Amino acid sequence: LHAQAPAVPEPAREAKGRTQPLTVDADKMERFGKQSLVVFSGNVVARRDNSVQYADRMEVYLDEKGDRVLRAISTGGVRIITRDCNTGTAARAEYDDLRQRIELIGNARVWQDDNVVSGERITIFLSEDRSVVQGGKQERVKAIFYPRESGAKDGAARKSGESCRN
Repeated sequence: LHAQAPAVPEPAREAKGRTQPLTVDADKMERFGKQSLVVFSGNVVARRDNSVQYADRMEVYLDEKGDRVLRAISTGGVRIITRDCNTGTAARAEYDDLRQRIELIGNARVWQDDNVVSGERITIFLSEDRSVVQGGKQERVKAIFYPRESGAKDGAARKSGESCRN
């Protein structure tokens, strides 16, 4: 499994060098200027760079100028679909831009096709193409990997506009 950036992370570059925008749809948005915080709630859908994240609530922490997402915390029915068609679910997702890391916390699962990894916490180090799965008190880490059939797609990042089957 190659876990890539969910909807919120990493500044995605378009062909002309522009950063792709983060687009968020929700039932409600509240902005707290002094804290550089924007809270989205109710059927939250965040999109960036052919990735999408769904949650009940998303807190987006911006830099002082409001130009850049520093952190994002999503809770409630968190589901992500990355640009390379990995799907992840958890009770909570925490994105840290400085560390280029996302953590799926609470009954975390990531899968692609039939391959699946689960644990209490899955930490994805975006710039390192590395992940760490930790078990909890009740359950150990579980992983199931199926052999790849010859000629099958390798799960590489999709071309712009190409979507996942999910």
